[in-house]
Amino acid sequence: MRNGSARLSTEPIEVRRLGAVDYQEAYRLQHELAEKRASGEIDHDVMLLLEHPSVYTAGRRTEDSDRPVNGAPVIDVDRGGRITWHGPGQLVGYPIVKLAEPVDVVDYVRRLEEALIRVCASRGVATGRVDGRSGVWIRDDAGERKLGQIGIRVAKGVTLHGFALNVNPDMSVFDAIVPCGIVDAGVTSITMETGVELSVDDVLDEVTAQVAACLDDPIPPSPGHTEDALAATEPATATVGISQ
Repeated sequence: MRNGSARLSTEPIEVRRLGAVDYQEAYRLQHELAEKRASGEIDHDVMLLLEHPSVYTAGRRTEDSDRPVNGAPVIDVDRGGRITWHGPGQLVGYPIVKLAEPVDVVDYVRRLEEALIRVCASRGVATGRVDGRSGVWIRDDAGERKLGQIGIRVAKGVTLHGFALNVNPDMSVFDAIVPCGIVDAGVTSITMETGVELSVDDVLDEVTAQVAACLDDPIPPSPGHTEDALAATEPATATVGISQ
């Protein structure tokens, strides 16, 4: 694990709040930005914050048994992890970040987790990490419930994909799949845990601030979990879902 900022640049992250964006359009945009960031055509990091229309996406570790039982279409993508859902009421963040060297992908994942943990705490929801599983979790007498998801790709030292925070989505959409390939845990949202109605707009400022703070914190977060799905797929390229 490295010390110091996770980012190579010391310039502020450009944040683009895009509202509702079709998944395929956001996919194209983040890949275009990542190529430009890697080549130097863009000299600073960018983070896209948005919501998607309802869509299931499958990472590289998705198994046939994870897929929707209702025949819903699935978009296969190049991030790590397995299958998940994106849609209204869920904040999705795509940081396009050139990582500091030596590149430490797991440290980057933990910093994203830390940002979401802090956002949840500010809303009165105590979350943390689960050994061997990425993301942000609640663990109590009712069992384990996932509230925030992480699934990324790093190519040429630049990150793609990112995180999703369940603010107040329709949770029934998760019934059709095995979320993140995890059969022994549930899925939840900030509103479900607190009973307080929230919108994605309500948390945008705080997520923006916490992601920037955690990526640039000179002291990295404590490990908190064991990575189990860090796989190099080509030179200078890796995908991480860590049992997303």
